Amino acid sequence: MKLSARNILKGTVRGIATGAVNSEVTLEIANGVEITSIITNKSCESLGLRVGGEGYAVIKASDVMLGAD
Repeated sequence: MKLSARNILKGTVRGIATGAVNSEVTLEIANGVEITSIITNKSCESLGLRVGGEGYAVIKASDVMLGAD
């Protein structure tokens, strides 16, 4: 499969917090560097995501907002 997204980050699933409808999935993409995404429970199941398994964060955005105090 080819994607138009330029930011594809491979990682290891470190945690899955399952709610009533959505799951919060955390990937460790480098030692001590994590990225978290919220996806539907159905997507989590169909992707076969499990703690310790591999996954990819695919990021496509025209804007990234940052903030500071």
